[in-house]
This record gives sequence, C-alpha cells and structure tokens, in this order.
Amino acid sequence: MEGQGEGLITSTIMETIQSLAPQAVWKHFYELTQVPRPSGHLEAIQQFLLDFGKQVGVETCMDEAGNIIYRKPATAGMENRETVVLQAHMDMVPQKNNDTVHDFVKDPIQTYIDGEWVRAKGTTLGADNGMGVAAIMAIMEDNSLVHGPLEALITADEETGMYGAFGLKEGTLKGKMLLNLDSEEEGELYIGCAGGIDVTASLEYKEVETDPTDIAIKITLKGLRGGHSGLEICEGRANANKLMVRLVREAIADYEARLASWSGGNMRNAIPRECEAVLTIPAENEEELMGLVKYCEELFNEEYNAVETPITLKAERVGLPKGEVPEEIQDNLVDAIFACHDGVVRYIPTIPDTVETSSNLAIIRIGDGRAEFNILARSSSESMKEYVATSLECCFNMAGMKVELSGSYSGWQPNVNSPILKAMKESYNIQFGKEPEVKVIHAGLECGIIGATHPGLDMISFGPTLRSPHSPDERVFIPSVQKFYDFLLETLKQVPCK
Repeated sequence: MEGQGEGLITSTIMETIQSLAPQAVWKHFYELTQVPRPSGHLEAIQQFLLDFGKQVGVETCMDEAGNIIYRKPATAGMENRETVVLQAHMDMVPQKNNDTVHDFVKDPIQTYIDGEWVRAKGTTLGADNGMGVAAIMAIMEDNSLVHGPLEALITADEETGMYGAFGLKEGTLKGKMLLNLDSEEEGELYIGCAGGIDVTASLEYKEVETDPTDIAIKITLKGLRGGHSGLEICEGRANANKLMVRLVREAIADYEARLASWSGGNMRNAIPRECEAVLTIPAENEEELMGLVKYCEELFNEEYNAVETPITLKAERVGLPKGEVPEEIQDNLVDAIFACHDGVVRYIPTIPDTVETSSNLAIIRIGDGRAEFNILARSSSESMKEYVATSLECCFNMAGMKVELSGSYSGWQPNVNSPILKAMKESYNIQFGKEPEVKVIHAGLECGIIGATHPGLDMISFGPTLRSPHSPDERVFIPSVQKFYDFLLETLKQVPCK
C-alpha cells in the first residue's frame, strides 16, 4: 500500500493537513498537533479536551485517573439503540532524530504532506492515537450525524503503562459496545491483542579509576528505523543495543577496551534506533578499534540491507572519564546484553502469520555507578508471557542484576461470535465491496484492561493506516482516513437496538 499512488498529492508550502478530507477529522488532528502531549505531560491536552467538550455542548468530565469522558445523547429516532463507547488515548510517544531540535513538552508537532502520506519533521507524528481522538472530536461536534447514545473515553498515559485504563473505575462506562480507534491498518478489524509485562534489571557498582595512559573513544550508532516494538517486531529490524554489544564485546576481547558508559534507546515500547557507548583503550590500539568500527558498519549494513536504512557507526576521541565499570561487572553486563533475547519468540500456532510472544531490549543505561536495562515482553498467551519474563529474569540474574517485573496487563481474548463484529463485517462489505480482515494484534490495546472492569463489553478495534508509529518515520496514509471515518459513521448507524 505504501508505494501506491506516490506523488498524487503534491507537497507545497501553502498546503496543510487542514485541507485534507475528511476536513472534520483533519482539522481536529491539526489542533492536537499544536498541543504538546507526550506521555507523562498531559496537563495541556487534558485542559484542551475539557474545554472542547464544553464548547461543543456535550457532557464532559475528567476522572481521577486523568481520563476525559464525553457523553452525547442519541439523535432523534435512535434512542433505542445500544450505547456505544468510542475509545482512544490522548498521549503520544516522544521520539525524535538526534539532529532534530524539539521539546515535546513545549513545542508543537510540525506536519507536512509527502505524496499520499502525512509525516512530521524529524519527530513522531502523534497519529497514534491522535487520529482516534480527532475522529471522536469530529463526532462530538457534528450534530448532523445519525447515531444512538454515545460515550467517549479518551485515556491518559497509554503509551507508558496504560495508566488511564488501569485507573478507570468499575461502572464508569454505561455502554455495552466499545469501538477502540487505535489500530493501524484500514480494512482490518481487531478482536484480540497481546498482553505485556515490564522487565527492569538493575545493578549498582563502584566505578574504578581509568588508566591515565588510556584514551577514550565514543562510538555512536545511528540510522536505524526503529518503530513499534509490537506491530513491527516481526519485520526483523535491527536493535541498536544488540548491534552495539557485538562491537563492544569484540573490542573488549581483542583490543583491551574497557566500558565507561552506555546509552541506547529511550522508550520501552519502541525498537531502539540509536546507541552510544564510551570505551577506554590503550592508545596503541586506537587504529585497530577504528578498523573494527568500520568493519562492523559494513557488516551490519550487509546483514540488514533488506530491512534497514543505511546504518552509520562513528568513532571519535573524547575526554578521558575519571571512572569506568569494574572489569568483572563489565564482562557480566556485556554478556547479559549479548545473551538477552530480543525479537520474536514464537508465532501463534493457530494463526501462524501473527506474533504470539516477543521481547524488546528497549533501553540500556550504564554509567556513574549504575546499570539499568528496560525490556517490554509481550504475549497473547498468559503462560508464554510468564515464560519469556522468567527467561529474561534468569538471564539478568546470572549477571548479578536485580530484576523487577511490573506493569503486567492481560491480553484481550477474541470473541468470534461478537454481534458488533458481525454487523461491522456486513457494513464494510456493503460500503467497500469486500470483507474486512479479522485479526489479533501483537500490541497492547486497552480493550483487555477496560473489559476487566466492565465485563460483557462487546469490543472491536480499528483505525486508519499508519506506518512506523513510535518512530520519527511515523506517517498516516491519507486516503485511509476518509475510509476509516466513513466506516465509523456507518457503524454508528447500524448499532443494534437494546
């Protein structure tokens, strides 16, 4: 789909996303890009959404968890329909290229049109899940639409731990059906999702003094695509931490290098795109290390030529740090990084094209007497989620690290007999002349968590087509937004009676 119709929509200085169809959705998405909303910093977007609800005249409130809730009565003649909950999350993943100057807490997102796609300049776009929020806003505002009673739930801090969904109190929602607007492939209906668990390994150590005759070399790895650690984990994209460890381990083994510091990745649910390590090394081995860096750059590009953009490795002299990691601890940490599983563990046996279980070695920080690794393990199977979490725990325990398992959430078990699924399949076929695909997604959706506090909810997830969420390459396919919104409006018309 990505290559179809390339260049049909021309980028110009004057053209903005507000000119796109459907304008009711794109105008609100543009407004959202102007309000900073990275996870953990939601005061501005919460106030914006509260003001919006009051402005358009729908019942509006914010609960104790920071979620925004709207309620809109049925249009004339639709009062006997089941109440539908429209659900999306307000926060976005703050990722930028290293050479991009952007403060996600203060600066608006700069969007532009690239052919049939909307992108952001050097940052994540926030279409995940701004598109879902924009669609909700369009529906709340438009009194010409046909629908039964509506509720909207816009959750807080989904990207960092689904805190808003976890904080939703039992009985808050009155609806019997929930439409989650947080999927990323138009024409697909999701009826189940993976659960997840955070694995955090840490170790405190006392630095040893560096050899004053050594030199320090900073190695920087850049150029990886990164992306969503669930949706795109199956694509075999490179992990910056896993590439760097190959170079570092060889430098230690062959050139007497010592590890002073390591910094790779910055979001638990994003495949790490960049990594930086500082090594100390005898001055006479500098040339050999530089040769290793060049060799690894060539090797990594050869290995990942089919799935990655050009990978760059840069080595440069920096000031000699006062301290470094003790040798035995260094070796244990490096071995643990090397041994740690990253990527797909297995596919669902009954749905062999869908990932069941995976792990993402997302963040590594080593330096100043502390090492910390952050991993997100996912699975649609509770037992396999426990298995992969335990295997990671064992790996890091052998390195002498303290391991904490936290933030566990269950997957959403599919209901193939869902009444709303049947109605939506028929509706999509009537509108677009083909059956939508029905799938289970390897990502964390809030449906499972919301369903736990509101048992019996009939739930479906769908959305427009997005690519590379959680990375600066995030983009939304323009034609898919119109189809998504048309389908959503038609679905609201077809909601069954109480």
